Amino acid sequence: MTPREVLALCREKDVKAIDLRFTDFPGTWHHFTIPTGKLEEDTFEDGVGFDGSTIRAWQAVNESDMLAIPQANTAFIDPFAKTPTLVLICAIQDPITREDYSRDPRNIARKAVNYLKRTGIGDSVQIGPELEFFVFDDARFDQNAHEGYYHLDSAEGEWNRGRAEGPNLAYKTRYKEGYFPVPPTDQMMDLRSEMMQLLIDCGIDVEAQHHETATAGQCEIDMRHCSLVEMADQTMLYKYVVKNAARRVGKTATFMPKPIFGDNGSGMHTHFSLWKGSEPLFAGSGYAGLSDMALHAIGGVLKHAPALLAFTNPTTNSYKRLVPGYEAPVNLAYSQRNRSACCRIPMYSSSPKAKRVEFRCPDPSANPYLAYSAILMAAIDGIQNKVSPGEPLDKDLYDLRPEERSGVPRTPASLEEALDNLERDHSFLLRGDVFTEDAIREWVSYKRAREADQVRLRPHPYEFCLYFDV
Repeated sequence: MTPREVLALCREKDVKAIDLRFTDFPGTWHHFTIPTGKLEEDTFEDGVGFDGSTIRAWQAVNESDMLAIPQANTAFIDPFAKTPTLVLICAIQDPITREDYSRDPRNIARKAVNYLKRTGIGDSVQIGPELEFFVFDDARFDQNAHEGYYHLDSAEGEWNRGRAEGPNLAYKTRYKEGYFPVPPTDQMMDLRSEMMQLLIDCGIDVEAQHHETATAGQCEIDMRHCSLVEMADQTMLYKYVVKNAARRVGKTATFMPKPIFGDNGSGMHTHFSLWKGSEPLFAGSGYAGLSDMALHAIGGVLKHAPALLAFTNPTTNSYKRLVPGYEAPVNLAYSQRNRSACCRIPMYSSSPKAKRVEFRCPDPSANPYLAYSAILMAAIDGIQNKVSPGEPLDKDLYDLRPEERSGVPRTPASLEEALDNLERDHSFLLRGDVFTEDAIREWVSYKRAREADQVRLRPHPYEFCLYFDV
């Protein structure tokens, strides 16, 4: 869509407001709104000014002026706004130099794709994430000087089997048994269908929706793969639609990786493949029908995974999901069909166009622009340096004997460990000026000071169970 076509759409739909959106460094959508009459063709070049010092991990107050540049090809009608509103995702620029901002996640994603093209390896990367999320009926939490708690509830939760609900109609989802039951056990079907239709109305190609494995309303809606920047845009829109559709019916949705103890967490299994024109580059005659290029890409992802996870699993809560026994991969290995390996090669289809790699570690707390870009950069490094992924492990990696397990590298056990790895291993991210040293330093500093340290400094409720009587 061109700027002129956007303005025509505004007239056709009688749009009254233009919502300008961008993603901050940690990965949250922000917005401000202008009247439709203030959007002109020149606006798509000149941009709209805003205060960048109020955005997390961005500008200092003495250099706060920034420009939001609307991207015409991202336009969609907001399905939740009462006033007819058209949304435009923006790129961020410095108003003096007019250079793209180095900490704008969308800019980093654009640079990653451009770098792929310059290498000559391929001219596009297709990304297909599987975002999981929970829908709760109630969510309360607080932490202060003298108390800390969270309380979650769901009509589906197994813990409500005996609750007096006047009446309790049973059909609670058992722990780890929520995958694909029909209603009445699946109480989220109508809501997911509504979410699915809203996503389609916003221009997203949806493939399927279903209940996920955990109790208490764990869900998944799958989007069809597309190019990296477009998919990162769609991931932000996906989260917006899911959260607001849930809220509209009096529920709340969360993409927090591990909200429930003792059951599966929410992942963002990320499928990726490289292409040159219409030619799929990951199909070949090697293991699982992969090309040498695909195997080297896996080698790059496995080699850099301890650092990658600082972007693909960027919260302290992420590492409560990455534990054995809950379908989350903790073994840095690859295998066909095998969901216990962090890199899986799906075998649903023999078509070369379907040949791809699924990186199963990421979770939906990730900033999609940064996560997808980091995965691509690791894959490119593996291809350029012909990094061997080693031998595949075609067995249940959760059930390895101790002597076997000792030889398989593991994912980091904490956000701090992943950040340490990122500090040691990030030169592959700097190539082509995709990520910058400034961006890496700010990411590590922000995550340590604002998240890891804040959790580390506070007593955990379970510590009182363990230690109050010492």
